[in-house]
Amino acid sequence: MVHMKSSMVTFSSYISIILLLLNLAVCEIESEGRENECKKRWIYIRKLPPRFNLDLLGKCSEYPLLEDFCPYLANHGLGQKTHNRSHSWYRSDPLMLELIFHRRMLEYPCLTQDPFSADAVYLPYYATLDALRYLYGPEVNSSADHGLELFDFLQDDEPSIWNRRNGHDHFLVMARPAWDFSQPLDNDPPLWGTSFLELPELFNVTALTLESRAWPWQEHAVPYPTSFHPPNLGLLESWVQRVRRSKRSSLALFVGGGGVSATPNIRRSIRGECDNITSDFGGGYDKLCEVVDCSNGVCEHDPLRFMKPMLQASFCLQPPGDTPTRRSTFDSIIAGCIPVFFEDLSAKSQYGWHLPENEFDGFSVFIAKEEVVFKGLRILDVLRTIPRSRVRRMREKVLELIPRVVYRKHNSSPGLRAKKDAFDIAVDGTLDKIQSRLKELVLPL
Repeated sequence: MVHMKSSMVTFSSYISIILLLLNLAVCEIESEGRENECKKRWIYIRKLPPRFNLDLLGKCSEYPLLEDFCPYLANHGLGQKTHNRSHSWYRSDPLMLELIFHRRMLEYPCLTQDPFSADAVYLPYYATLDALRYLYGPEVNSSADHGLELFDFLQDDEPSIWNRRNGHDHFLVMARPAWDFSQPLDNDPPLWGTSFLELPELFNVTALTLESRAWPWQEHAVPYPTSFHPPNLGLLESWVQRVRRSKRSSLALFVGGGGVSATPNIRRSIRGECDNITSDFGGGYDKLCEVVDCSNGVCEHDPLRFMKPMLQASFCLQPPGDTPTRRSTFDSIIAGCIPVFFEDLSAKSQYGWHLPENEFDGFSVFIAKEEVVFKGLRILDVLRTIPRSRVRRMREKVLELIPRVVYRKHNSSPGLRAKKDAFDIAVDGTLDKIQSRLKELVLPL
């Protein structure tokens, strides 16, 4: 831990140097005839004091009720490599999405130093890390204040940037489900979460969250970071080929915890069905169902625990847990394992930019959880009736999705940058969302 603490100054200095060099390069970018390529895509990175981002990284071990997240800061938020010889696999934590996004934004080809010619303004605010003091720290009873300090800064420092469009062109990333930032302002005493997304002052800001709510227009869900962050096109294509060739010896796989309570729920039904298989396997599978127990977070930073079983399974079951969405959905796509959903909020109504809603039948299976939990529908019976030809088509579609849900490594090769990844698609979607909103409100474009 001493080493991690002492390296924070070096980390911050390194980020500052990158910022300086990339900002200096912006003038050159703008003078090289990029006007057509960047039309309606110019983004200005708002300059925030370090207390809103880099200083928060130095508090990585200060929350006794939360696991020390210092190890996951390495490699600009990708985490430590799974092993020394790895080039693409890291022990990534979803909490670091804000840092990953910030680092990638510094490479965005359409940055501008002029906020008044920008089509959008990115706020490099590590909202989730700042929220920890309200969730686990000394300010737990002041959670309704989360975000006010940021708003005050935006009003006091060059307020014309905000006032130009009343914040409608601003966006940020929040590396938790939106529910964690949606506590009603009048809760007394405060319950779980902060009230950032309930603040009238910040209501116009577009928020990219790991899980969105159904009704607020300003929220949109983006994929959870997986552990796979290839630096070049060759490593991405090599992985896809490995996934395509992998022998699928299990029909279904569940990777996760829970399902042991007495209360009927979908995870309990899955566990019960997988633990009590009595029929012959058949269908070319060695196993009908396998469970990788990830209770107590044992799988969170160790993809070796679950990627091999995912590579060997045809279907990966994705039941909701504390919230509808799961990182495991994206792990399964990376492994070419066809996701099986039990409610639309788990993905279909969340990730429309990355997983088009009208294509879900082509790459996933839906089984209503109520049919399983309360009416006795057997999941494995449903999956066994799907023709092998359709399973092959679905897997090919899953393989096509892999580049769309991967956050590639920063400073990646030109060949890989030519393919849009999860970051690129999120930025494109955000720009479209902001443009649509400005037209709707008849604000200057």
